[in-house]
Amino acid sequence: MGAAVGAEERRQEPQREQRCARSSRAQCERWIPLRPGRARTAPRDQHRTGTGPAPGPAPHCSHRDQRRTAPSPSLFPPGPTPHRSQPRNAPSPSLFPPGPAPHRSQPRTAPSPHRGAARSRGRGAPARGRRRGREGEAPLPAGLGLRPWLTTPPPGRLCRAPPPRWDMAAARLCPCLFLFLCLCLLRLPRYAFAAGPAAAGTGAGAGPGDGMNVLFIIVDDLRPVLGCYGDKLVKSPNIDQLASQSMVFSNAYAQQAVCAPSRVSFLTGRRPDTTRLYDFYSYWRVHAGNYSTMPQYFKENGYVTLSVGKVFHPGVSSNYSDDYPYSWSIPPFHPSAEKHENDKTCRGKDGKLHANLVCPVNVTEMPEGTLPDIQSTEEAIHLLNVMKTTRQKFFLAVGYHKPHIPLRYPQEFLKLYPLENITLAPDPWVPKKLPSVAYNPWVDIRQRDDVEALNVSFPYGALPDDFQRQIRQSYYAAVSYLDVQIGLLLSALDDAGLSNNTIVVFTADHGWSLGEHGEWAKYSNFDVATRVPLIFYVPGMTTSPVSQGARVFPYLDPFSYIGVSVPQGQSKEVVELVSLFPTLAELAGLRVPPACPEMSFGVALCTEGRSIVHYFNISKGEVGEGKEGCVDTDRCFNEEPVAFSQYPRPADTPQWNSDKPKLKDIRIMGYSMRTIDYRYTLWVQFDPNNFSANFKDVHAGELYMMENDPNQDYNVYNNTSHGWFFKKLLGFLKH
Repeated sequence: MGAAVGAEERRQEPQREQRCARSSRAQCERWIPLRPGRARTAPRDQHRTGTGPAPGPAPHCSHRDQRRTAPSPSLFPPGPTPHRSQPRNAPSPSLFPPGPAPHRSQPRTAPSPHRGAARSRGRGAPARGRRRGREGEAPLPAGLGLRPWLTTPPPGRLCRAPPPRWDMAAARLCPCLFLFLCLCLLRLPRYAFAAGPAAAGTGAGAGPGDGMNVLFIIVDDLRPVLGCYGDKLVKSPNIDQLASQSMVFSNAYAQQAVCAPSRVSFLTGRRPDTTRLYDFYSYWRVHAGNYSTMPQYFKENGYVTLSVGKVFHPGVSSNYSDDYPYSWSIPPFHPSAEKHENDKTCRGKDGKLHANLVCPVNVTEMPEGTLPDIQSTEEAIHLLNVMKTTRQKFFLAVGYHKPHIPLRYPQEFLKLYPLENITLAPDPWVPKKLPSVAYNPWVDIRQRDDVEALNVSFPYGALPDDFQRQIRQSYYAAVSYLDVQIGLLLSALDDAGLSNNTIVVFTADHGWSLGEHGEWAKYSNFDVATRVPLIFYVPGMTTSPVSQGARVFPYLDPFSYIGVSVPQGQSKEVVELVSLFPTLAELAGLRVPPACPEMSFGVALCTEGRSIVHYFNISKGEVGEGKEGCVDTDRCFNEEPVAFSQYPRPADTPQWNSDKPKLKDIRIMGYSMRTIDYRYTLWVQFDPNNFSANFKDVHAGELYMMENDPNQDYNVYNNTSHGWFFKKLLGFLKH
């Protein structure tokens, strides 16, 4: 019976295609199915690795439709675009009131980016189906190294019927319309180009061809221990050179000091309470709202978006795909050596291999003879060389792993930091008035082989002084190793002739404690965990216009370079990483996403951060007006720049999961606000079932005044000060 049906289908298909070729578009809008029996697409992983059969040719269509169905350089063929104010197949806003969260054991099938219905493919798998084109998305250059399954419609895809012929009246109008458009375009340059990127972003937004490229560099666990931030010990000549041509923000803060929540926050422009991601185990498009991301926004405005290394945190929090295909034009690149990060590759004094925290290595002895960040730099340089041959704008995000633990780096970088030159933290003790709920017991550090061998008591036991110096030494060495990668990448940007039209942003997902307050790693609300470097290089804005072919970023060897580069511009204003999305959109000449309403779970495109481009006009080293000249204290306070951070805890006392509690275990949330004058933190009861904080149930508080206590060692919180700061905190959180 099946064979008979197949034969009948094969017999009728040519007739169906001929009728389709002769019919009008309205009659032929449906899709023509493939011949039964054509081979299916090989598994996706086989195409990634080059093993297994290659995808078959494009489905057969009539000769009149071959031009439309031939393999296209674009991942998304032309098609209708959903209205921007509505998320594509997003969960209904009514699904996400403050109430019970979807159970974490449910399949994490993301809202499909396709207009058709999607089938769940299991836990975290993106739905399959034909991707329709989105307005504004750019075709991909042929040299991006795409696998065949990316560029050729695989068997099982569908070909569309040809469009109808134009009638003669439309044909006669065509030359007139063409002449009219040409005359309009001749008048555009004086408006679109003369004002530069800053002005372009303030209006309706320039077209994607008018904006600049973006190179977005994200570093894991990097606190501002850099020469351009005043550190006299760390050697970072290439990052300092970038700062010398850039706007440097001295007081930039992450919204949560842990990888996945921070990255999702600044890539979506939403705070953790809106992404509802406080751990690593949910995908915001499923459990919160179908929010557009920064790279997705650039992609929908005609940019080719590319990801190398750790940009989104891999795993559940990015749907096991780094949010592809929503955010990226091609699947993100991850270095193959990354899988060895936690292997026993560190040779100890006993000659055996261990999974240590402190891990200088001989790179030639490593698996694959390389390290992940070296591979990421090589891939990013390859992509720059591909993009230089095209006129397409690109958004290239490059994520580096170091100085994330383990501190595994080429051993020669130890020579830059003799152990006798390494000091302890200025405050290596646990502050007397630090609430126990605020303390991070650095559990992930304790699990490394070399730390575990020290048998340090939990939770407040201190590491030996010599080992503390070794950790700090290796952290600095890892930063210099990172600096070399940044230098090679920026030098390649010069070599490609792209320095004159590429915005470069350099930042980190959060900081890292190096023994301050008796803590290590991140996982707290202190400045050492939340403060990050934030550097913007914008040709023609942060520096004078760059001539074509001029070298802006020659490579500097940290082993031989002597000197310190001074930032071109510096702002001491307090800013947040959640403001990156609107800021980059404005700098690139795109329309700035609107501010989010109070309840934004059903709003696909909005931002809870505000563009900080206006700070670029502040002269070097100058602080903004702040509260000076104000009469109304409340009004001035509310206009004061503030950065918000938060961190969850499972209990009032340190536990083995205090650093990374899962959502179901969170019982307390620490909300912290940082101004230029103080840091105020309130630890309140939190219900993980409905994502709500009870500010009437206060467990502890912290208040540090920056003028007299810049290291945040002396907590002056008391009932007298509580009322005034509490009122301000609630006011900020409400707005």
